[in-house]
Amino acid sequence: MFIRGRGRSGKRKTGSVPVYLNVYDLTPINGYAYWLGLGVYHSGVQGLRFLDGVVHGVEYAYGAHEHATPGIFEGEPRQCPGFVFRKSILIGRTDMGPREVRALMEELATEYTGNTYNLISKNCNHFCNVACLRLTNKPIPRWVNRLAKIDLKVPGSDPYDLILKSKIKINLKHQILPVQDRQLS
Repeated sequence: MFIRGRGRSGKRKTGSVPVYLNVYDLTPINGYAYWLGLGVYHSGVQGLRFLDGVVHGVEYAYGAHEHATPGIFEGEPRQCPGFVFRKSILIGRTDMGPREVRALMEELATEYTGNTYNLISKNCNHFCNVACLRLTNKPIPRWVNRLAKIDLKVPGSDPYDLILKSKIKINLKHQILPVQDRQLS
């Protein structure tokens, strides 16, 4: 199980590796809506990975595509193409190492496939909330996904189409694949 226990004192242990939520604007309207506690946001979970013995930041996020393959993808922190970076929020800390985090993302990738993305019920912010809960036992701030909880019924339209469907589609070359499915170069 990935959720850490409590120490002898009954207090929750704190890890050594910080876990950040990186929040991006999907639309310029967020410049005004943010101050009202609203907005249309994309988010990604930033952690660390080791490459050739050096620590590098990595950001995991979730996006839509038409296939029953993972919709979780990784990229450079605070650099998600097609979005404007707004802020980074420290959610908590984890004791998971890079391999454990990668294994968690591969596990979540089976549930978060590109063709199951839904702007209201299963979006990038839902994914980040689950990932942060599993990594730190703490949720993301409610304002990040507040708009998905508001009933946006507009006759004759789908909310997914209203908010720039193409902006939340991902590039499949960056998706997370379980180790056995990856092509070795």
